[in-house]
Amino acid sequence: MIATIVATSAAALLAAPTAGLLGHRALRRSRNASLMKIGTPNGIDEQGFVPIGGIDQWISVRGEDLANPVVLELHGGPGASTAIFGPRTRSWEKHFTIVRWDMRGSLKTFGRGGPEGQGEMTFDRIYADAIEVTDHIRTRLGVDKVVLLGHSYGSAFGLRLAREFPERYSAYVGTDQNIHDAGRDDSVHRALLGRLRTTGKLKELAAVEALDPDGHQWTARERAMHAKLLATSDPLTLDTMKKVVMGSLWLSPLHSLRELGSFLKGMTFSERITAGTSGFDDWADGTEFEIPFFLFQGEKDVLTSPELARRFFDDVQAPAKGFALIEDCSHFAAFRRPERFLGLLLAHVRPVIAGRSDAAAGI
Repeated sequence: MIATIVATSAAALLAAPTAGLLGHRALRRSRNASLMKIGTPNGIDEQGFVPIGGIDQWISVRGEDLANPVVLELHGGPGASTAIFGPRTRSWEKHFTIVRWDMRGSLKTFGRGGPEGQGEMTFDRIYADAIEVTDHIRTRLGVDKVVLLGHSYGSAFGLRLAREFPERYSAYVGTDQNIHDAGRDDSVHRALLGRLRTTGKLKELAAVEALDPDGHQWTARERAMHAKLLATSDPLTLDTMKKVVMGSLWLSPLHSLRELGSFLKGMTFSERITAGTSGFDDWADGTEFEIPFFLFQGEKDVLTSPELARRFFDDVQAPAKGFALIEDCSHFAAFRRPERFLGLLLAHVRPVIAGRSDAAAGI
């Protein structure tokens, strides 16, 4: 849903990269590659393609100690791999084994098979893939359960997986949490209209006002256009997109210049799956979870409302739960302030899965 703004930012980098720009990129990528080296005796650093759902899908498993809890990330977008953030989140791997998976339609998986090799591109198909990835990781690492971490659009999968399969997951953590309520809350949309009016962007305002009042009727492109304007109309979100997202993609030691193109094409290709979630209602699906439940949200997120996330959280029944705002952040809060996010994981999530009863106190 944010593919267009990412593509716009990337175009400036890819259109005519100068020798100086490429030299700077090479130097920074080399430093990031050194930063990401794992040399501990009980560590793991594996990346490769695994047969999932009938196609090869890319999975990375990294951590300094295999005795640490395992975290399976579900990236957002759709189609926006979180593997690009490896250097920014390197400290997480001291305390957790981090599993990152490029879903079908995303980055390395998309690059491997191309558009014609992605198979069925639906929410249900990727949901089934997520179950298979979970079981692959449980078997590969010899663990009964993993922590499920849902980012942005990935959190729509995460909520359903956490609710349906408590035997597979030790806790659920959502960030940039998508809460679907069948369209009852339109505060994000109204806030967008207000920003466009205030800034005098009349052409964009007219395009948003021309959308069908029933968001369920929007096409994938209309949803993408709306998401683009949500991001570009907010200075903090736009800054994050350029510096954190595009900066991470540009300097990732795991990704080539060609793969930058795969990232952008994959996001556009993956927009089609959003049609499958437009009518979701998370309250109707259920607010009872058998595992600990945490939401860590950017306090100024204009794409996934922290207020709506808080309302859902307040109705959640779980063995332990916690909610926290990440200060001075919009969307991608976990990656803009990775140390703050890690602090929340260590203070509140890790103790719960280790069996301490006081872990969620104070959130």
